[in-house]
Amino acid sequence: MFVRVNSIGMLGMSSFGVGVEASLDNGMPRFDVVGLPDTAVSESRDRVRSAMKNCGFKFPPSRITVNLTPADIKKEGPVYDLPIMIALLIASGQLECDIRYAAFIGELSLSGKVRRVKGALPMVIKAKELGVKEIYVPLENASECCVVKGIDIFPVQNIKQLHSHLCGKAKISKVNSRFYGEYERPKEFTPDFSDVKGQYQVKRALEIAAAGGHNVLMIGPPGSGKSMLAKRLPSILPDMTFEESLDVTKMYSIAGVLPDNVSLIKSRPFRSPHHTISTAGLSGGGKIPRPGEISLSHHGVLFLDELPEFSRVSMEAMRQPIEDGKITISRVSGSLTYPCEVMLVCAMNPCPCGYYGHPTRKCTCSKGAPAKYLAKVSGPLLDRLDIHIEVPQVDFQKLADNERSESSADIKKRVDKARKIQNKRFENSEVTCNAKMTPSMTRKYCALDEKCKATLEKCFTAMDLSARAYDKILRIARTIADLEGSENIELEHITEAVQYRSLDRKFWGTNN
Repeated sequence: MFVRVNSIGMLGMSSFGVGVEASLDNGMPRFDVVGLPDTAVSESRDRVRSAMKNCGFKFPPSRITVNLTPADIKKEGPVYDLPIMIALLIASGQLECDIRYAAFIGELSLSGKVRRVKGALPMVIKAKELGVKEIYVPLENASECCVVKGIDIFPVQNIKQLHSHLCGKAKISKVNSRFYGEYERPKEFTPDFSDVKGQYQVKRALEIAAAGGHNVLMIGPPGSGKSMLAKRLPSILPDMTFEESLDVTKMYSIAGVLPDNVSLIKSRPFRSPHHTISTAGLSGGGKIPRPGEISLSHHGVLFLDELPEFSRVSMEAMRQPIEDGKITISRVSGSLTYPCEVMLVCAMNPCPCGYYGHPTRKCTCSKGAPAKYLAKVSGPLLDRLDIHIEVPQVDFQKLADNERSESSADIKKRVDKARKIQNKRFENSEVTCNAKMTPSMTRKYCALDEKCKATLEKCFTAMDLSARAYDKILRIARTIADLEGSENIELEHITEAVQYRSLDRKFWGTNN
């Protein structure tokens, strides 16, 4: 007997329809799975056999062939356990139901429990696009799937429950989004800029970075507050749109790191990997490439503390992705592309001991060590970091001051206002902020008068800046003008923007 059951597969960020075809024939008992399965799919045979027996069903003693179509696309993961089992139950006459417009995804335990799978949300979205009317998913995946409208989603705990539902004996209630909590970090525990004492220039630089989506490098001695400032950056970023939230949730679902009972991620991601992370962990990789930290930071912040301590290969792997907003990972099994539109925020000490240029503590490094330490960060990567800002040590008087600093909410109001100007400026284009402007957009929206041109020319020559640095200064100046509500870039905007490129390599030399 031949039976076909609908399912959905995942390959990178792409979902595709899968037909699980089962045929029971006469001959020596055997169970074959074909259609380019990986090891996890091939092992479905043992999981399905044990689950059926342990739940009181009879495993058919026939020559069983299961084909996963289309046969030219690699199938990975245990997501096909549930549809294979449904196909065998129908083919062996133990289940009678109409499943022409239904789809099934889920991993089976040996006891018959339906377990969580990765990528459930994009699979459900694809199922809806394919015209599927109802889809059966693991109970643990129900919360992330409930944001998809226009398709009936049934959460399944075990195969006995599913069998009773399909037979019409005991119906499973459809997912209702109001039954599941939505992910939103409690405001009272959100790091706030009001906790930061002093550092007014650094906070100004981070405000500009948030307003224009610019990458940042902070350099300062240990304990000056670099990490503290970086962790508060998401609190002043614009709120995510529904489409951005959906993109982030899909990415976390594919990577299998979506928190329990989360239907939609609303807070912008903040990822801070340790400097010992591998290149594959940062950029993504594996036999069938999985998203790395740079993709998990999509629409959010990727914070690299102690930047020179990261491996050179890992740092260089980020150069193209932070400009293109996507990363392509090539393996023998194929090439996969993941989005990575991130704000890259980096922090580092000025030298190995950390006290080069400190007003009170003497640097103990050898001569030339600061320049050598900075040289661990390549020039091309340093050039791609829009804003370079020194983070000085905070003195006692500012630390002991009980006056509360400006809150994140107040700063965010100015950032939101500037982003609204940019949204209007770039409407009907894929550009979302000043930092992502194309060269033609930069020429159009960053026009300078003669006085500004003359000043910028002097700075360009004196600091020996690159063409990329020139463009970044213009975009930063455009963001500063947006924060002030100015239609044109004025001289004060240019001079402030130039200050954020002053930590060029040529200024690092001998010890203090």
